[in-house]
Amino acid sequence: VVMAASICLMIWVLLIPDTVWTQSVRQAYEVQDPEDWDVHDDFYCPRECFCPPSFPTALYCENRGLRQIPAIPSRIWYLYLENNQIETIPEKPFENATQLRWINLNKNKITNYGIEKGALSQLKKLLFLFLEDNELEEVPSPLPRSLEQLQLARNKVSRIPQGTFSNLENLTLLDLQHNKLLDNAFQRDTFKGLKNLMQLNMAKNALRNMPPRLPANTMQLFLDNNSIEAIPENYFNVIPKVAFLRLNHNKLSDMGLPSRGFDVSSILDLQLSHNQLTNFPRINANLQHLHLDHNKIKNVNISVICPTTLRAEQDAFIHGPQLSYLRLDGNEIKPPIPVDLVTCFKLLQ
Repeated sequence: VVMAASICLMIWVLLIPDTVWTQSVRQAYEVQDPEDWDVHDDFYCPRECFCPPSFPTALYCENRGLRQIPAIPSRIWYLYLENNQIETIPEKPFENATQLRWINLNKNKITNYGIEKGALSQLKKLLFLFLEDNELEEVPSPLPRSLEQLQLARNKVSRIPQGTFSNLENLTLLDLQHNKLLDNAFQRDTFKGLKNLMQLNMAKNALRNMPPRLPANTMQLFLDNNSIEAIPENYFNVIPKVAFLRLNHNKLSDMGLPSRGFDVSSILDLQLSHNQLTNFPRINANLQHLHLDHNKIKNVNISVICPTTLRAEQDAFIHGPQLSYLRLDGNEIKPPIPVDLVTCFKLLQ
């Protein structure tokens, strides 16, 4: 029963981003209040774009060489502007677009100077904002309080102005991967206000330390491809719900781990590939997937690595360690592998 519950929990967490997306899209497809429609605007379509008759709330303006955002009709919920030459986001095109839920501005040339101050914050119903592959140097602000997902991957972001996230209590996903973030980009209150954040992606930056004071509801934390050398003592006390932790391609050593290692009951999937570990880190019995490949581990001492939460012998299979996937390739381990490895981790597949 415990194992089944654990597996169900893992599947549930894996589906979080999809669930968030599905819920929001379901909201977007709900029947609109007639008052939300502008009768003079029902059939208007900017000549630069395509308005499918079968999908009247969507406006497709992608891949058209646009340098400016056209006037957005009031009926539009979904706006696609990716892969153009747009440099600015002024207020005027969005004057009537009070129903917007989704804006895709990926692969343009937008800079922070090009975003007019109230252009985005005026969109009171916006849920998804995609600004990947642009020229942003800092997280844009102010943003609408309604926002649930903010995608800023592959920009030049090195700054997060104070108070940027203070009003974004509905944000569940923040993607800052592949930017230029250094440790000095974060203050102790940088993430204050993100009460419902569940996924934080800061992979492929230039961090040497773990980001401070993360939101308490964080469940997925991705920090691959940085230069992180150490994890502070009691770091995970602040994020008691973290279930997926990725720290591949960093500079973690045995000395850089907290005394308890990763003995955290919430963690289900732990990825530590391509680091500098020489010993098997301490883990919790609830852990299900562990990636330790391409480190410098030389031996597998079962008396050290086997979580000590086993109950009576007859219940060992049910209540013992839940590890089902283990990668140890690319280390310095020499055979034979201890038989006790399988005795401890009975669920290994």
